[in-house]
Amino acid sequence: MDVELRFFATFREAVGQKVLEREVEPGTTVGEMLDDLVAEYDLDVYEDGDIRSQVSVMKNGTDVYHLDGIDTALADGDAVSVFPPVAGG
Repeated sequence: MDVELRFFATFREAVGQKVLEREVEPGTTVGEMLDDLVAEYDLDVYEDGDIRSQVSVMKNGTDVYHLDGIDTALADGDAVSVFPPVAGG
């Protein structure tokens, strides 16, 4: 299955590009995909075994928090966007 990964701000800098195309096995979850990204790019997305509250991970425009969190299954053609914590005011 092909999945498009989109990165923003500091995560884009860490990865070195805005968009990555990845081939994943059927049944791959958001958490498994994030595990690979953490190992490859040292992205700081986890806290206490779950996605940090300040990090947004969207699957096809819907925050995975409103789906099955890190257990959200990926499907062919999905777009996953990863937003780092944002500060300011």
